[in-house]
Amino acid sequence: MGIKVVTTNKPAYHNYDILETYEAGLVLEGSEVKSIREGAVNLKDSFIRIDDGEAYVYNMYIAPYKPAARLQHDPYRKRKLLLHKREILKLMGKVQEKGLTIIPLKLYFKNGKAKLEIALARGKAKYEKRQAIKERETRRELAKKYKGRIKL
Repeated sequence: MGIKVVTTNKPAYHNYDILETYEAGLVLEGSEVKSIREGAVNLKDSFIRIDDGEAYVYNMYIAPYKPAARLQHDPYRKRKLLLHKREILKLMGKVQEKGLTIIPLKLYFKNGKAKLEIALARGKAKYEKRQAIKERETRRELAKKYKGRIKL
């Protein structure tokens, strides 16, 4: 079966330095799974918080599934993540450090199960973002100039 990526959180790579990544399962309702399969999901502004020893994802938008009629889900409800206890404890310890947060990076199906790739991340300062953009543009210009003669 393999992996089928549904969506990625592109702004996360621009706004954060990714330190560690984890794979987590999700507790979902049937209409949410159907909606995700259609690709009607958005990770933009979502984040993960650990409450009472359990990890939850907040602000993850999953559009209502039209054919589900009256059995609709709340598009922005908090959803429980399935992680090992030691992973949750490790994340709890790291989040206590200054400037670290947990964010979702990508939502995908792996062997028929919905999975969320989450990351321990540190927010970038404005000048770091500008520097990253400058480096990317410089690389692009060099690649154009030497087109196929060198690998970057």
